[in-house]
Amino acid sequence: MTTDFLPLNGTDHIEFYVGNAKQAALYYQHCYGFELVAYAGPETGVRDRASYVVQQHKIRFVLTTSLTPDSEINKHVQKHGDGVKVLALWVDDATKSFQETLLRGAVAVHEPKTLKDELGEVVLSSIKTYGDTIHTFVERKNYKGAFLPGYKAVKNNLKVTPIGLKHVDHCVGNVELGHMNKWVKFYEDVMGFKLLITFDDKDISTEYSALMSKVVSNGNGYIKFPINEPASGKKKSQIEEYLDFYHSAGVQHIAIATDDIIHTVSELKKRGVEFLHVPEVYYDDVKERVGHINEDWKELQKLNILIDRDEEGYLLQIFSKPIQDRPTLFFEIIERNGAKSFGKGNFKALFEAIEHEQELRGNL
Repeated sequence: MTTDFLPLNGTDHIEFYVGNAKQAALYYQHCYGFELVAYAGPETGVRDRASYVVQQHKIRFVLTTSLTPDSEINKHVQKHGDGVKVLALWVDDATKSFQETLLRGAVAVHEPKTLKDELGEVVLSSIKTYGDTIHTFVERKNYKGAFLPGYKAVKNNLKVTPIGLKHVDHCVGNVELGHMNKWVKFYEDVMGFKLLITFDDKDISTEYSALMSKVVSNGNGYIKFPINEPASGKKKSQIEEYLDFYHSAGVQHIAIATDDIIHTVSELKKRGVEFLHVPEVYYDDVKERVGHINEDWKELQKLNILIDRDEEGYLLQIFSKPIQDRPTLFFEIIERNGAKSFGKGNFKALFEAIEHEQELRGNL
């Protein structure tokens, strides 16, 4: 048995570069029930940026804004709009993780560095992945602080109510036509991931558009990255629309796990989060296709939640509309009841819903 040269404990955090981090932090607190836990900026000795860390259970988002006009952060926001810059992975040894991936062909972004304060130390290192996105390895076993040295813990002034979001289930990347296999190979060769599942344009297509997708996963299954590329169709696919507006490959959506999707989605809708709407005909044959589930069918239909089954069990899922004005990044809320798959039975209904939105935007 081969030893895992890149053992991963899970997602450490996801950092977004945004136009206005203060307002974005309020959005995640109010709409998604995240709690503000840490801050870095001029008040903490950081002169060029402000970063707000929000958390719910094991999910940690960092929202970062530039305070200077010509920074890398501002260039990222100007090119992509608000988007994911860092998919950070929690490791036991950030130096070894960096060295092992470089040996196998990774491109370095940041050499290992140790950050210290009175609460201990954290080691960080970073490598490139698709587009302008990077992976940062975070070693925090010797740290007791709220997030990282350089951040101060903050008390939330806003009264927030968590809505049952538990952990990051998977993160999906959109890449250019013909690049999917290159990035799958990157994850296999450089990071030791395995190919979990493949969807081709027969699995994921409608009358108008199609895409291809392959899912890679690390050894323990904690980290799963589906990689999508467009496939030829009569009209423009959602992947092409994303690439047109993001102006490069990037993170398309973040899937977040919940144990009670009915509660979570009810709360999100109450707080103003908008979701894609699948036509009511979707529910005509779903009971036959899926069989027995524990949830109330009427509730699921009322909330427009999708249901699918695989050999291991079933899953419930729903997809938000894009969370910024460019039709790029969105969220998926997913509840797994044994199922290990990604909702293949829902793809057609979901894509038709996305195409309806594309048509409204004049981008189909």
